[in-house]
Amino acid sequence: MVLDRVVKGLKVQRPPELLVGVDGADDAGVYQLNEETALIQTLDFLTPVTDAPFDFGRIAAANALSDVYAMGGRPLTAMNIVCFPTESLPESVLTETLAGGLETIHESGACLVGGHSVEDNEFKYGLSVTGIVHPKRLLTNGGARIGDALILTKPLGSGLLSTAIKGCVAGAEAAKLLVKVCATLNKAAADAMASFHPTACTDITGFGFAGHALEMARGAKKRFVVSVSSLPVMDGALGFAEMGLLPAGAYRNREYCGESVVVYPSVSRSYQDLIYDPQTSGGLLVALPAHEASACLAAMEDLGVDAAIVGEVAGESGCGAVECV
Repeated sequence: MVLDRVVKGLKVQRPPELLVGVDGADDAGVYQLNEETALIQTLDFLTPVTDAPFDFGRIAAANALSDVYAMGGRPLTAMNIVCFPTESLPESVLTETLAGGLETIHESGACLVGGHSVEDNEFKYGLSVTGIVHPKRLLTNGGARIGDALILTKPLGSGLLSTAIKGCVAGAEAAKLLVKVCATLNKAAADAMASFHPTACTDITGFGFAGHALEMARGAKKRFVVSVSSLPVMDGALGFAEMGLLPAGAYRNREYCGESVVVYPSVSRSYQDLIYDPQTSGGLLVALPAHEASACLAAMEDLGVDAAIVGEVAGESGCGAVECV
């Protein structure tokens, strides 16, 4: 992607305390403060994915907070990021959006400490989040080991549902489901996996399932094998894929993955589209020892997480690869 190419040209300092920086594809930066504590820093913001400002705030906040959970950490503070068209939208829209975001910040256990706003023709909202993690419990997207199982903690299909809703093909039930899934924090999933020994983790967002799985495979230089029939899917998403209601980002994700993601001929076209569907505030993709997978899945389900074992780390791969069977 463009930003990757630009950042690689920068001469960025890398002190020994910087555990995770810009040279990888991880979800957040991590700076070690002492033997017990490392600081996690991330930011993310979105354009509205629903017409309800309060729900948009919840979703955008959950999306930003997810990066801390993906690193194995706990969020502490958050700052609002706002781009708002004061001439075209009423102040109440911003008020409700920030209220929704604040509700999710409080749900995560973090606190709001400030923020920054600018006037813009397009409404955008998100958070800059600071969290902490013990350096020995830090998760990156590059630690997966051969034999690990892969667990996905939220159903896929938010891009497909959002496109169908915008096109007036899907109705209120689809909109309700979209908000329910996207506004759910990954906190419970992160709490459950913390009782086990995960080796790698990332959250599934704009690059889609295939793109983020590939980033994990590349980070570990491993070959992932994914059973597409095991992927949890939002109700209606596959039907919308069959209708061709794909967001533009799905085509970019397919191009980004290229030949590094191999989809077997037996995989239906709707599932092929699903794995490239860009997600908003998606679930965690967790690699952990196979003998722990069932117990971890049960712990997640006990906390209300709609998770599934979706594949395995099958072998070495110098450049990283994902096979969808």
